[in-house]
Amino acid sequence: MQEDGKVMDGNLLGDANGVEPGTGRQKESGKWQRPRFTRKALMRCCLVKWIIASTGPKEQDSSDSDLELSTVRHQPEGLEQLQSQTKFTKKELQSLYRGFKNECPSGLVDEETFKTIYSQFFPQGDATTYAHFLFNAFDLDRNGSIRFEDFVIGLSVLLRGTVTEKLNWAFNLYDINKDGYITKEEMLLIMKSIYDMMGRYTYPSVRDDAPSEHVEKFFQKMDRNRDGVVTIEEFIETCQKDENIMNSMQLFENVI
Repeated sequence: MQEDGKVMDGNLLGDANGVEPGTGRQKESGKWQRPRFTRKALMRCCLVKWIIASTGPKEQDSSDSDLELSTVRHQPEGLEQLQSQTKFTKKELQSLYRGFKNECPSGLVDEETFKTIYSQFFPQGDATTYAHFLFNAFDLDRNGSIRFEDFVIGLSVLLRGTVTEKLNWAFNLYDINKDGYITKEEMLLIMKSIYDMMGRYTYPSVRDDAPSEHVEKFFQKMDRNRDGVVTIEEFIETCQKDENIMNSMQLFENVI
């Protein structure tokens, strides 16, 4: 785990620049070079796989992409503004937008689309519940649909965010009723949904009581004042200080 302000090197996503875990930065001519964000690293994210698969082979310039923004029911912010709000380049935003528009011509994505995406990537499990929780984490204004802006801002945090940014996002996922606290029941629901989607089909196989054991152990460490709930401060502090919990919390990155 790296200190806050630096990008967390997730075990599945690589770092903010797309470097595979453990590879570090390339050294050329005696100077450390910032690696580029690679397509291989980007493709580790299910949602990005879905978008990239829908992107047409024809490259378009910025004027083409900006013109397309007026053809959908919901018009997202200009690409320049989104670039300032995310850690994606304008070219990357253009590519993401083309795929998003192809799959969601209205400019909005609904919960059923999320369920379809995850049922395709995890056909042997039941992804319905996890897709529901994940959709709610992206649906910030709680209106039953996700705009392109919210979609890419969330992806930017997950793929290129700092430790604190990612932990804030994870807390929002686990805080199912959005009251600012995580209960043991909420944490168990999220963990069970992940195991239902993929845990039962891992090798070696996962025991049925594994989610409950994990939640019991994590919650005891996180609920520092023993009031039955975990605040965002307790969540972030515990994760940053406990390497085992940090690694386990990164499980959700495996299925984004």
